[in-house]
Amino acid sequence: MPAPAGRTVRRRRLGFELRRLRENAGMKLDQVAGQLDLALSTLSRIETGKAPCRSTYAAAMLDMYKVTDPAQRAVLIDMARQGQRKDWWDQYGDVLPTGFGTYVGLEAEAATLRAFEGRVIHGLLQTADYARAALRAGDRKASEGHIDRLTELRMKRQEVLERPGEPLELWAIVDEAALRRPVGGSKIMRAQLGRLAEASGLPNVTVQVLPFAQGGHAGLAGPFTILEFPGGGPEVVDPGVVYVETPAGNIYLEKDRQVRYWADMFDQLRAQALSPDESRQLITAVGNQI
Repeated sequence: MPAPAGRTVRRRRLGFELRRLRENAGMKLDQVAGQLDLALSTLSRIETGKAPCRSTYAAAMLDMYKVTDPAQRAVLIDMARQGQRKDWWDQYGDVLPTGFGTYVGLEAEAATLRAFEGRVIHGLLQTADYARAALRAGDRKASEGHIDRLTELRMKRQEVLERPGEPLELWAIVDEAALRRPVGGSKIMRAQLGRLAEASGLPNVTVQVLPFAQGGHAGLAGPFTILEFPGGGPEVVDPGVVYVETPAGNIYLEKDRQVRYWADMFDQLRAQALSPDESRQLITAVGNQI
């Protein structure tokens, strides 16, 4: 399967492969940076997928790493070239929080997404009114235009659930507190819970509620998301990534042991939560009470 068109995933896949090839060649990051006449920080950002890589630099690195297979070289150099193209979310660059564009790019190309939310309904399942109210509550000083643009971006992101051919597989676990907090008022919240119950019936969406009765649980530390991607083909390895949003900034975790740790935590939450059918019943019941 060819690598997907998204710039973020292409950069990430390329960076992972270049790092793996460099390590296999026994070369240090500063050695390669010196030979390319690149700043060490720039090369580090290329290897972590946070910066674009010129195709000429990619070709030079492949020469250093003794990569001679024509097919492998062609895929990686094309990924470097494609990684410099613009994507649809670039038009929201004026309102995107620092570093969040990377997450949007990963989400847009993910095959599966597993997420735990303890405070609000997951962004991919929000109504526009609920999203606007939540964004406003989080930033009282923002202009109406700013909030409108962020709301529009959030709605645009939801198109992955209806992606032609291969819609995103979403498994969302939400704390009962998010169901009972009337963000935006009763009318908006009733509509939001109706939307959540409806979405939970989609074949590619699973929603589970973690009830108050469960008491302490593995997600008390906060929300997190695990993203996995379509295969990158025989020339490219594509590991999953964990996204953790904190007040101090966004964290992306890609090492196998890190991804396994958060996957185990998600499995614990899944076991502690109500079943999908029980969850839908609770969502509907709470909506009727508002």
